[in-house]
Amino acid sequence: MSVLRRIARRVQGEPAVGPAADGDPLDAAQERRVRAVLALGGVPQADLLDGVQQVRLRLLERAAKGYEAPRDVSAWAAVVASNLAMDWHRAKRRQERLGERLAGLRQHAHPSGEDTSVLSLAVAQGLDGLPDAQRQVVVLRFFADLPVSSIARELGVPEGTVKSRLHTAVRALRARLHEDEVV
Repeated sequence: MSVLRRIARRVQGEPAVGPAADGDPLDAAQERRVRAVLALGGVPQADLLDGVQQVRLRLLERAAKGYEAPRDVSAWAAVVASNLAMDWHRAKRRQERLGERLAGLRQHAHPSGEDTSVLSLAVAQGLDGLPDAQRQVVVLRFFADLPVSSIARELGVPEGTVKSRLHTAVRALRARLHEDEVV
């Protein structure tokens, strides 16, 4: 019985049988290989465990969806680990670009001193109070400086939805700032 079938049985509540009865889709050698691929791909030591868990999760998801087990689980896991390493670097670059853009925004003429701190804190608290979808479009529009059309394309929603979310979020932020007597 394949590893994925045993896992699928376990997910469905049936008892697992065979050598991987513990439910772990990766044996020790496969886990070492995944760690090595991630490390060679430039993923920091602190993130290796998360990468291994992601590979395990993808194997479990395959089993839960009823897909056939890969012919060579070890090779499949190595490819998934390699893809995860690339994804890690892409996310890191996005974070760096966002940090650079935010730093650039801070360098523009803003009120100085305590006023800036109070305003920044109030805006951050206001953003925290928004629903996720509204907060996401506000950050993408005003902090990442993306046009509405790009936001809509990236999120897979109509432009009208982005505009509506922006309008509602800005109105809520404005009310919050007036309520807190910040502006």
